[in-house]
Amino acid sequence: MVSPKVLRRRIRSVQSTAKITRAMEMIATAKMKKAQDMAIAGRPYSDKIMQVIADLAAQAAAGGATHPLLVARPVKKTGIVHITSDRGLCGGLNTNLNRLTGNFILQNKEPVSVITVGTKGRDFMRRSMREIRAEFIKIGDRPKMTDTMAISHIVIDDYMNGLIDRVYLSYSRFVNLMSQKPTMELVLPVEPAVLPKTVSPEYIFEPNAAHVLDELLPRFVEMQVYHAVLESVASEQSARMMAMRNATDNAYDVIADLTLTLNKARQEMITKELLDIVAGVEGLK
Repeated sequence: MVSPKVLRRRIRSVQSTAKITRAMEMIATAKMKKAQDMAIAGRPYSDKIMQVIADLAAQAAAGGATHPLLVARPVKKTGIVHITSDRGLCGGLNTNLNRLTGNFILQNKEPVSVITVGTKGRDFMRRSMREIRAEFIKIGDRPKMTDTMAISHIVIDDYMNGLIDRVYLSYSRFVNLMSQKPTMELVLPVEPAVLPKTVSPEYIFEPNAAHVLDELLPRFVEMQVYHAVLESVASEQSARMMAMRNATDNAYDVIADLTLTLNKARQEMITKELLDIVAGVEGLK
């Protein structure tokens, strides 16, 4: 039987751990709400700009003009923007995303160049000996559009210059507090949705559709990258909140088990002392 002194020390240690995980859960909850609002608020804009580009691409194609970001060419090299968190303690979020991206690279026949966002993805790619085009870390819990512009510019420039022939975004899509979906999404070449023939164009573009498309397509890629980062931040905070909540609950379970063991040890000691007293009294008689 473990001594009560050792058990009390273990209980105090687990109680301290429970306090830390509880505090981290509360912090993640506050950050998660803000990150969730930003991610959800960006979805309507992302959907609407896709509809505009669909109409633009149709009109530009009818006029004989095709933007380079819309042109699909034979794939000689693939680029991936791999978005993970800078910190751990968020359950299997980064592990699941790294596994998805790693399997995609293994199944891809062409060479792959990776742009890593976050230390967890960067470390994984380094261990896997993959070609890292660029690294971005410490973007923060409330990123702005300007924080991701450099990522978008590298992607666009490499595609325009023919260094890569298609680009994917690898990130965790926020579904709800309990679920974050690892996602591999094609971003280049841009594949606008096909408008139904019954839908008439909603816009009149000046000076023409091709000119507006030239300006809008880079903005669209920038928005896709930025929105993927927002989704990843929301996923990270929600995953960390749930992981810390589970850790706190597990700590309380351990404390309950240790307390029960402590009470049994104390009861055994008291029983033993009583037996010693009774035996001594009997011996004096």
